[in-house]
Amino acid sequence: MKNRFLIVFLLLLSTASFAQNIDIQLLRFIHSPNIQRSDNFMKFISNSDYGVVMGIPVSIGIAGLIRHDNKLINAACQIVVANAINMGATSALKYSVNRDRPFFTYPDIVNKVDENSPSFPSGHTSGAFATATSLSLNFPQWYFVVPSYLWAGTVGYSRLHVGVHYPGDVLGGIITGAGSAFLTFRLNKWINKSHAKKHEQR
Repeated sequence: MKNRFLIVFLLLLSTASFAQNIDIQLLRFIHSPNIQRSDNFMKFISNSDYGVVMGIPVSIGIAGLIRHDNKLINAACQIVVANAINMGATSALKYSVNRDRPFFTYPDIVNKVDENSPSFPSGHTSGAFATATSLSLNFPQWYFVVPSYLWAGTVGYSRLHVGVHYPGDVLGGIITGAGSAFLTFRLNKWINKSHAKKHEQR
């Protein structure tokens, strides 16, 4: 029995080591410690996360109130709730996993923006994908879906470019953000369906 536990432990250890090696190799392929022409653009995209995450639901909500459109108001509320769930999940994961930023561990990785919180998952990426996924689920037309995910994907890439995350952190952010949005969307549908059934029974 002890031998089995030892074998499983060694397998897990080797898998974690292998994943870490892939993570840093991919980051080194994407990130350059030298000054690049694209640095300022990537910093701008990275910082756009906060403005877009807050601005999108506010804009949709205002449009809904002006037009008296409950669908728009509901969509705005969903984006807010999705991001609230995402923020909670991201913070819980960050401080549970407590992974160091790559620039703390590897001297050849240079952080081009300041970050102090734990690395996994990427909060900027999770917020971007929570917003993009929630927006796409409520407005599935291509002219909403394509720009939303193009922006969210660029935010994720920018976090690698500026040297503050591993690719695994970005992948974790994508899953956390998109998952939070999908959960909110399904929960909203279930609440509306339950409300409709109760209204019919009266």
